[in-house]
Amino acid sequence: MTAELVRGQNHTLPQTRLEIRVSAGSPVVAGATLGDENGTVRGVEWIAHPGAHRLPGLEVSRQAAAGHRLAVDLEALPDEVHRVTVLLALPTGAGGPTRFGATAAPFVAVTGLDGTEIATFTLTGLDAESAVSALELYRRQGAWKVRAVGQGYAAGLAEMLADQGLAGAAELAASIQEAVARSLARSVAPPPPRTPEGDRVRHASGPSDAHPPTAPQPQPTAHPPTAPQSATHPPSASQPQPTAHPSTAPQPTASQPQPTAHPPTGTDPGTQTAPAAPTAAGPINYAHPRRQHAAPPPPPPAAPSAEPGQAPQPVAGDATGWSMDERLYNQIWGMFEDLARSAAAYRSAVDFAESRMGQELDRSLSDPRNRIGGTGDRAREEARAKRDELIARAREVLDRDLAQLAAEAAVVEPALPAAYAGWDNPVWHAHRIPMELPMALRIGDLHLPERTDLRIPLLVRLPLERGIWVDSGRTASEAAALMDTDRLRRLAMETTVLHAARLLAVYPPGEFSVHVIDPAGSAAGSLAPLVDAGVLAGPPAAGPGGVASVLAHLTRRVDLVQMAVRAGAADALPPDLDTGEQLLVVNDFPHGFDDRAVTQLRYLADEGPSVGVHLLMVADREDASAYGPVLDPLWRSLLRITPVADNHLADPWVGHAWTYEPPATPPGSRVLEQVLAAVTAARRAAGR
Repeated sequence: MTAELVRGQNHTLPQTRLEIRVSAGSPVVAGATLGDENGTVRGVEWIAHPGAHRLPGLEVSRQAAAGHRLAVDLEALPDEVHRVTVLLALPTGAGGPTRFGATAAPFVAVTGLDGTEIATFTLTGLDAESAVSALELYRRQGAWKVRAVGQGYAAGLAEMLADQGLAGAAELAASIQEAVARSLARSVAPPPPRTPEGDRVRHASGPSDAHPPTAPQPQPTAHPPTAPQSATHPPSASQPQPTAHPSTAPQPTASQPQPTAHPPTGTDPGTQTAPAAPTAAGPINYAHPRRQHAAPPPPPPAAPSAEPGQAPQPVAGDATGWSMDERLYNQIWGMFEDLARSAAAYRSAVDFAESRMGQELDRSLSDPRNRIGGTGDRAREEARAKRDELIARAREVLDRDLAQLAAEAAVVEPALPAAYAGWDNPVWHAHRIPMELPMALRIGDLHLPERTDLRIPLLVRLPLERGIWVDSGRTASEAAALMDTDRLRRLAMETTVLHAARLLAVYPPGEFSVHVIDPAGSAAGSLAPLVDAGVLAGPPAAGPGGVASVLAHLTRRVDLVQMAVRAGAADALPPDLDTGEQLLVVNDFPHGFDDRAVTQLRYLADEGPSVGVHLLMVADREDASAYGPVLDPLWRSLLRITPVADNHLADPWVGHAWTYEPPATPPGSRVLEQVLAAVTAARRAAGR
């Protein structure tokens, strides 16, 4: 049972792995501090905030948002930590509210990993405060409890951090707000209110009596999830959740850069108007810096219906957002959500029809006189007829929704930018290497068995928050089971090359490097496009010596950047250190790896993403079974995809098993070579 706390009340925590969900009326900064037995924060390394979002046992969002999910593992905290304080602050200079009294009361919930609420707290009574200690998790006699705090600070973050005993609180508060200001363009506003129908799918008429119950609505999150969770593993701390999404379907987590600000549609780019100051009597102005409007421009109006009574024609970019890329991203998320709910509603209706038929048969045949002769036969026929009618009516509703989504997909797919587009999209033939990082990247497609030709792009936010594992083993899918092992491994490496090429093609020139470990040299054929184009940071590393050299190089980079970030001395990094994003491609793991190399690889998987080192592994988990459970955390930390179609991804809302389709270039196409040539030319032009 959920404990609804009031200020000062505490509640025992039944588990140590938790999520803390925050919902606010406007974008807020969420962070957390660690305190010792006296509640003192010993240094900046004990504070998780958008500029340093991950600590042992604790992870927060990297951006301001109206919703957050903070991951907490109390058992993973250092022994000297006795208190975790969750703090909220309003971003400065954002044109939004400057005090919590001018926005809706924030709501904080402590939940288990399955989403079950343990305790909730609504921060009422705030007025002039711009920062607040929302709640704290504290250790008492070996057990952990949660206490509702709600202590506000009118002077903001600096006053709150100083109150917790932090030296240099003002400087840290300024750096946190600066980190937030750098990512204001990706601040996530509160979700727009749903239409009166409560469903994004437009219907020509009102809901039919046959429409089955809809699936549970997902809770608002800091961003739409973009990749579904693996069906075989629980959500990790780095996933906010789907994001299947796309994944959640969007869904979405924090900490990824968005496209640079552009003027809203229909505005003169040369005209900048200052946001109006909020007045006591009028509505609050939530103006975004460098924007002319207080909210993202609304989606373009849908095209008129072909005939009266029909649904409007779909329009590409039919979602809110500052740029077309952001609108398309949000539209893809909406399509995923619509498909998930429509399929869940249909399956629920089928289950209901089957259950109702069974109940009617039980009631009719409970009388022994009806079990023989024509009475029993008629009862069975009538029950089956009612079941078939209910299923047919539910299928009619589903087909209507699927047809509309298919029409929308047919309009959206050709309009996608290269980062979101499939390899068969003509946009790749005119692709130019961008000067800014896109919002997300397509790593495949998702579909459900109700309509296999309706594919939803699976997008992951950039920069990557977790590594990717391309499973080269004989998975449970029929396609993998029927495939030769050597061919499956070759296909896994070819899929990996496509992912690496796409990442190279969407990053600005010189800001992304690819390292390859191929201990036995078995992937030479698959790696040929990357090697021939000269886009790798060096030749593929082979043998134990090559493995050790590459791992030592990247481990050193992670160590140096982490130390520089913690010390605030980024200018002290060695001049030979490449500060761009790094991708390590590992083929045929664990071949060629000793215990030290395995430890370094786990370190890169855990610590690398926060400082720009990402992992793309090709491996069969069974081959690594000799290491025992020591590698289980590694597999759980990676997003598992497959080189063949496989239904191993599950969304966190209705639990569908989504079939993942890996990317592939059209037969006979040279689009991969053309894209890699464009990468080489862009690097040459930039002098990289």
